Amino acid sequence: METAFSGQDKLIDAGRWLRRRAENLSVILLLAMFLCFILQIVARYVFNYPLGWTEEVSVLCWIWCTLWGAVFVVRERDEVRFDIIYSAVSERTRRIFTIITGCAAVVLFSVALPAVYSYVTFLKVEKSAYLGIRLDYLYSVYVIFSVAAIIRYAALTWFAIRGRAPEIQIGSGSAL
Repeated sequence: METAFSGQDKLIDAGRWLRRRAENLSVILLLAMFLCFILQIVARYVFNYPLGWTEEVSVLCWIWCTLWGAVFVVRERDEVRFDIIYSAVSERTRRIFTIITGCAAVVLFSVALPAVYSYVTFLKVEKSAYLGIRLDYLYSVYVIFSVAAIIRYAALTWFAIRGRAPEIQIGSGSAL
């Protein structure tokens, strides 16, 4: 007989497994970006034959890695923030700050989501310069980022309402 606690443990384990896969994808994107960068340097300065596609792949890997990592890899405690005021207030006030900023983020991302989706799907008429890949595929990461940001900030807001402020590092070693 399975208890609710073991079900919660399975959910936590699944979340950790998904997080590791998100980290794996980020590593692959960084590796691809680095290899394209090195290949471009060698092609340009050793063989005097610049490759345009390497720059395109590097930029796309950077965009994907940045947006993907921001919502699936970076933990709340690892985010860089200006925390002079945040670290000087009580935990209750921090939760209030989290609720306010979380609600604002959810509302702003939610209001922008239809336009984001519309623009990304509009990009299906264009293709990338060197690889010829449809731009809606290449920039679909922004739709993923927006939806994940809404979910993430809604969860942060929910936890703050329930009495748990986000775990962040306060004081020495923080973003200051």
